[in-house]
Amino acid sequence: MWQIITHFPPEQFLAFLAGGILLNLTPGQDVLFATASGLKGGSRAGVLAGLGVGLGALWHVALSALGLSALIAAHTGALAAIKYAGAAYLLYIAWKSWTDDGSASAGKAPDTGWGAFRKGALTNMLNPKPILFMLAFLPQFVHPEIGPVWLQILLLGGAFGMTGTIITAGYGYLAGRAGHAIGARMGALNKCAAVLFAGLAARLVLTE
Repeated sequence: MWQIITHFPPEQFLAFLAGGILLNLTPGQDVLFATASGLKGGSRAGVLAGLGVGLGALWHVALSALGLSALIAAHTGALAAIKYAGAAYLLYIAWKSWTDDGSASAGKAPDTGWGAFRKGALTNMLNPKPILFMLAFLPQFVHPEIGPVWLQILLLGGAFGMTGTIITAGYGYLAGRAGHAIGARMGALNKCAAVLFAGLAARLVLTE
């Protein structure tokens, strides 16, 4: 591992980080999910949803390093099954948010801990797009001559996942602060979150 770190071209690593940060700053499914979680459950929920998304990203990095992503990508049936499972899960969350008018908060608090983290992780794990992204993006920066390819993918993917987690959690935190400022209208916020979740489900199914 140390050989890879010391021999990896620094300018390429910086280019990799810059590209990853720009990609993560662009609002995508992960950012929108953390934002919706922050609006619904507050800053803590938004941050934990972002951390859960980060765990899901590490799952995809591990799959890529083990070569399983290539196998899954080669079978369209497996990709389709993962895609529709993820969309169904997002629709379930959307329905739960839509039917929560905020009055239940007195007896049942919104997801602010394990629930937000778990949903963020599952949402990302059930999104097949990171599989294809890892296969398309990471190999461009791999140098077989400096060490095992799988270890380089783990290191690069870990760096990408770390920056993405920080950015996504930041979006969730800011959304939570905005939501807290108008917390008296929790019913309306839950409806907004539901629309975002349902939109994510549609985007996951309809886009290639």
